[in-house]
Amino acid sequence: MKLKFDSNLDYQTEAVNAVTDLFNGQNSMHQYFTVSGQATLDSSQGIGNKIDISNEDILENLRKIQFYHKLAPSETLPSLDFNIEMETGIGKTYVYLKTIFELNKKYNFTKFIIVVPSVAIKEGVNKTIEITKEHFKGLYDNVIYDHFVYDSSKLEQVRNFAVNSNIQIMIINIDAFNKSFTDPSKETKANIIHREQDKLSGYKPIDLIAETNPVVIIDEPQSVMGGKGEEAVSYLNPLCTLRYSATHKEIQNLIYKLDAVDASEMELVKQIEVAGFVSEGYHNEAYLKLISTNNKPDSPISAKIEIDKNEKGSIKRKVVTVKKGSDLSEAKLGNREIYNGYVVDEIYCEEGNEYVSFTQKDEILTIGKVFGDVDDLKLKRAQIHKTIEEHLDKELAFARTGKRIKVLSLFFIDKVANYRQYDSEGNSVKGPYAILFEEEYKKVIQKPKYSTLYNYVDLDIAAEDAHDGYFSVDKKGKVKDTKETKAGKLRANKDDESTFNLIMKDKERLLSFDTPLKFIFSHSALREGWDNPNVFQICTLNETTSTMKKRQEIGRGLRLCVNQEGERIHDKTVNTLTVMANESYEDFARNLQKEMEDETGIKFGTIKKDAFAHIPWTNKKGIEEPLGKQHSLAIFNHFKLKKYVDSKGKIQEALKVAVRDGTVDVPEEYAQIKEEVVKVVEKPTKGLRIRDATKRRQVRLKEGILNNEEFKLFWNKIKHKTTYSVEFDTEELVSKCIKVMQEHLNVQSPKLLYTKSGLTVEASGVNYDENGVISTAYSEEDEIALPDIVKYLQNETDLTRRTIVRILKESDTLNQFKKNPQEYMQETAKLINKVMGGLIVDGIKYTKTNDSYSQELFKNEELFGYLERNLVKANHSVYDYIIYDSENEKSFAERLDNDPEVKLFAKLPGWFKIKTPIGNYNPDWAVMLGDEGEEKMYFVVETKGTIEYLGNRPNEANKIRCGKKHFEALGNDVQFRESNSYDDFKKKIEI
Repeated sequence: MKLKFDSNLDYQTEAVNAVTDLFNGQNSMHQYFTVSGQATLDSSQGIGNKIDISNEDILENLRKIQFYHKLAPSETLPSLDFNIEMETGIGKTYVYLKTIFELNKKYNFTKFIIVVPSVAIKEGVNKTIEITKEHFKGLYDNVIYDHFVYDSSKLEQVRNFAVNSNIQIMIINIDAFNKSFTDPSKETKANIIHREQDKLSGYKPIDLIAETNPVVIIDEPQSVMGGKGEEAVSYLNPLCTLRYSATHKEIQNLIYKLDAVDASEMELVKQIEVAGFVSEGYHNEAYLKLISTNNKPDSPISAKIEIDKNEKGSIKRKVVTVKKGSDLSEAKLGNREIYNGYVVDEIYCEEGNEYVSFTQKDEILTIGKVFGDVDDLKLKRAQIHKTIEEHLDKELAFARTGKRIKVLSLFFIDKVANYRQYDSEGNSVKGPYAILFEEEYKKVIQKPKYSTLYNYVDLDIAAEDAHDGYFSVDKKGKVKDTKETKAGKLRANKDDESTFNLIMKDKERLLSFDTPLKFIFSHSALREGWDNPNVFQICTLNETTSTMKKRQEIGRGLRLCVNQEGERIHDKTVNTLTVMANESYEDFARNLQKEMEDETGIKFGTIKKDAFAHIPWTNKKGIEEPLGKQHSLAIFNHFKLKKYVDSKGKIQEALKVAVRDGTVDVPEEYAQIKEEVVKVVEKPTKGLRIRDATKRRQVRLKEGILNNEEFKLFWNKIKHKTTYSVEFDTEELVSKCIKVMQEHLNVQSPKLLYTKSGLTVEASGVNYDENGVISTAYSEEDEIALPDIVKYLQNETDLTRRTIVRILKESDTLNQFKKNPQEYMQETAKLINKVMGGLIVDGIKYTKTNDSYSQELFKNEELFGYLERNLVKANHSVYDYIIYDSENEKSFAERLDNDPEVKLFAKLPGWFKIKTPIGNYNPDWAVMLGDEGEEKMYFVVETKGTIEYLGNRPNEANKIRCGKKHFEALGNDVQFRESNSYDDFKKKIEI
């Protein structure tokens, strides 16, 4: 099985363009240097990247990018460090690999280094490059490129990196070059990359790398750049650094942002539901749990312990503060006889080894370890049982609906011995969790509903084959625990590296039905850098409360799943990740939200004073610019007056209601940007979309309405599929392209910069002291080789050579081509494609076919939603509940159901698709209106709340235009409507 990759995802293309557009105006060129060999005559020419536009040009490009993506503009550009924020699981690695090929295609950059913080991420990146090789070769005309993982024992790879003219991609762990790089007295302790090498004719490997002026891509900079990381990266002499993460600690120049809330709203990752496991009413033993210790100088040594306290005859779980000598049975603490003898003896505060002991009891409390609660193995058994059940339910649902998707479940454990042990002779035997799994698997699989999944299967063999573990292996071949630092980071060695190799190698094999392994056990320390798109259940079986962060935990299963053909499935009814937590749903959701606030800067329920500063608007002078902090503050203060927020920006109920009802009030001065203001406040009013698994309900089909003659009549009117053809007038295309190029094309020559402090400007370029500050220079005596513009535009637009030549000549803009060839070609391609996009939709023609969507397809779909989250009761629909995606959809569904003029309605299923040249389109609603005895009216409705959310994605608006033409081609009295709200829909029709 091979994973397939989609190169046409809008959000990924925008992330790539955000980087490549930084260098608009840059010409395709290299810089050269000499690399001496071991023999006098054995020398080679090194090849490096080179920029020939100024920092002023890059800053101007940067601000254009930030303006387009509605990000706060950078005032200055002290360094070429750029941040790209992308949520886990949406293809960050794919995006920066595609960016490499685009930078090469547009500017001929060839030297790239990917810096990673850990062995796990290093192996993950290497695996991704391997499995995307065929994909990128197809996209980029079989471009030749080399990639390698830096290995200090293979320094010939570094030399090849320097002298090879093809694309070179080096993957390197920060630990390989951040030690003793400046202190000659520590030469023997320095990384090999910083030492002079005979194999490299006395060069230090780092010096050869630095000569190439590489584009440095930093994966997870918050982990790479700590300590000496920033300084170490500077020794690579980067042309620029591109910093990719979901959780940036520092922002240099943000050029693209798609955070966790955006990813969830746009359905780019799986939905998350949590099944919590907590004991209730279990107070028969002395419950104890150490929360924290404190030895601050200004207070006595103390500890916080969770206990079951007697308050007015009722037992409540409370956290109390104790010090040496505290008696837990005292009235102010536990107030229960069951705590007699629990007198605090010692409180030990060393980080990572905290504990509390008692004078008369044997229990020693460590952080997270629980005493006196439900037996730990009973809890683990319940977690394992429920995970197996959830897993098999998903397999069953996929099998019933014909979805060829392999289901995987992942268990995290903190001690390998709980899964695998060794007898006295060194033979491998099952640990307690392996035994529990097989016992529970055999119980669950025997339920009659699963019989169709496993007919004629030996259940003993099935149980053994269904699970296995991925653990580090020592030199004797025995599995072992993986170690962590006190800060919770992986302390990896060669044993761990081999484990990651195995995990990555098996990634595609695990996705195939041919592999019986479906339940994976792994050490909780092996939690970063790898994931599998078909992980649908994650269960943490740690003996103590997990130190694993929730974002890391769910990150292993966030990616959208793939089918047996390796194709990504974009279906929200399929993509749900279930987390089996050893805490309540509320605690898990609260802790995850707090982590996200701490790590990403998202503040749920809060609006900042400068929250609107990035919004583009036209000022009183008629100039379009970002709103700015002063005007943003004016809107914020207006919100305070309206009681939408308090003085600290905390959102009040009035704003939530206004957002829901579409009645947000903004000052008259800012009416032109009201829609953008509302978008800004929507996100913090929503919070995280995490579902409670106990509230999950199946949405059931109403056979009575489905088989109703009126519904059958309606369905027959809209069920037919169409084919389309595109026609447009070449003369119109040429004239519009000429007009738009003459109006908008303004290519500037590269600038000549002159700096007085120790610089000389010569025909050959700029020569300067290393301490001087200059970005680039251009001399009129430089001769720029003009590239083949017609071939370039053919590749970018698919127009004929004849049409392109005509557009270029008649636009009378070729004088600008000579000024700056690369910028001219890029801008011309953008303008032509923009004109073509509009003409294609204008010129599309749909033709009705005999093929159609059968009404029986409703019966093949299993739908699930969550009470109080995304389900609304429906009496006049084909389903008993409507699953809604927004408050706007919820309101629309409720109004439809309560309107006496609505005979019946349906939210059109995901499989009801209309083909367009720019991707499939799925309309929102099918509605039938009319009283008894009156003529019926039939509508397909697109609710504009969805359209507004898509913001600046014109493709979606064009899809809707195509949808309208599709229904016009069907005839059948079906009217297509776009509406802001239900009232808007009713106003546009006459009953």
